[in-house]
Amino acid sequence: MKPKSKILIIAGSDSSGGAGIQADIKTVTALGSYAMTAITAVTSQNTIGVKSVVPINPLEIEKQINFTCQDIKPDAIKIGMLHSAKVIFSIIKTLKKVKTKKIILDPVMVAKGGAKLINLKAINILKRHLLKKALLITPNIPEAEILTKINIKNRKDMILAAKKLQNLGAKNVLLKGGHKNSDLIEDLLLTNKELKIFKNKKIKTKNTHGTGCTLSSAIATFLSCGKPLNKSCELGIKYVNQAIKSNLIYGKGHGPINHLNSIKLDKKFL
Repeated sequence: MKPKSKILIIAGSDSSGGAGIQADIKTVTALGSYAMTAITAVTSQNTIGVKSVVPINPLEIEKQINFTCQDIKPDAIKIGMLHSAKVIFSIIKTLKKVKTKKIILDPVMVAKGGAKLINLKAINILKRHLLKKALLITPNIPEAEILTKINIKNRKDMILAAKKLQNLGAKNVLLKGGHKNSDLIEDLLLTNKELKIFKNKKIKTKNTHGTGCTLSSAIATFLSCGKPLNKSCELGIKYVNQAIKSNLIYGKGHGPINHLNSIKLDKKFL
């Protein structure tokens, strides 16, 4: 099997392998595409929490992106953890050179265990300058609340927040509803043409580490292969839900999801 497309991932590393760059590479690979990376930070973490975050120099991040894309042009770009204003400005600078329109921004702000992964100045820069560069942004409810200052309790609040994100410059918004205390998860896609609600039964498990990273990378992969935005979101959500259903019991905290759920190994490898 040959890769169907090429994805550049700009994000932080997760030493436990469940989220960040590691989850992104697994997702892109499992869905049949080729993953390239630019690492923005190195974290020491496990399923219980984050021990430390070591930022990569913005100039080195630029070099990773530029040098890679000069040789292999990406069909789509997924952007994850950006911890500082300087890093965000360096990303904006490099995006002008790469000129890839299919950019998915996952505004990672808080780790599953509660650790803050971005400072207030960086959040403001992201709002003012980076949102408008992306084709799609994929915030969860806590991230959307931080970006919009709206307290989200129901679908009406989600729609209001998504519209405010568009007013801030976002072209399209997939607002993820997994943090709502409900048996039904509603993920809301707002474009300039439609409002679509993806409804799925909530899978009762604590093992959901890396779902946000995985979803944004899955959507980027489907988009890079030529699928329309709404179909890419639908397929990405389906892939994540199947990965959660495996319910891997790894670690003592929020365990990872199963990125291999889409792969069937050839008999010669068994």
